[in-house]
Amino acid sequence: MADGEAMVSARGTLSGVGVGPGDPELVTVKAMRLISQAPVIAYLAAAGRESTALAIARPYVPDSARHIVIDMPMLTERGPGEKAYDKGAAAIAAELDQGQDVVMLCEGDPFFYGSFMYVFERLSPRYRCAVIPGVTAMTASAAALGQPLSARNAVVKVLPATLPDDRLRDELMTAESAAIIKAGRHFGRVRSIIRMLGLQAHAHVVIKASHTDERIVALEEVEEDAIPYFSTVLVLTGAVT
Repeated sequence: MADGEAMVSARGTLSGVGVGPGDPELVTVKAMRLISQAPVIAYLAAAGRESTALAIARPYVPDSARHIVIDMPMLTERGPGEKAYDKGAAAIAAELDQGQDVVMLCEGDPFFYGSFMYVFERLSPRYRCAVIPGVTAMTASAAALGQPLSARNAVVKVLPATLPDDRLRDELMTAESAAIIKAGRHFGRVRSIIRMLGLQAHAHVVIKASHTDERIVALEEVEEDAIPYFSTVLVLTGAVT
């Protein structure tokens, strides 16, 4: 074995683990095993608040695990967030260089708008990385609502609420089934577009899907212009049969 290969093999492995949308029982068996055996746990905490990913995975985190907290500022500018990922990746790399495996927790699925992808981008060229899929809030929301997202040849659109108005309108005009994510403070604008297209009767908001305080509300019953960050707007026109 060459010296370079020996050095790589001596390093730890980074696993990005999807912990699902909120219910700890929706964590996969593989994710549970990796978390319960992890010497080091990493996760994001938004602006110093408690980590949602950690709260979900807490039943499986060993008391002996060391924690790497990536403190993520909640700002629209990308610069501070990039610096936070740089700092977090460096802390994880230090553990991997010591031969320690690291499990990074990620709400939902790591590669579906997940925070892990930014750490993966920084570290995968130099370290062994594994990605463990998780249940998404989109699919958990459909399950909570009791309506399928798609069937047969129906196309599902996943639309960030941060899209410009004209793009969001155009996408919804041709949508058989749509999940609008990242609504949060953009909800008032999203609702106006849905109303303009006459789709309000087909739209529901699922807040904190699978959490103990999950709520399902018809779009027209939401009076506020902003909703919690962990919310999904489902627009199901009835074409999914």
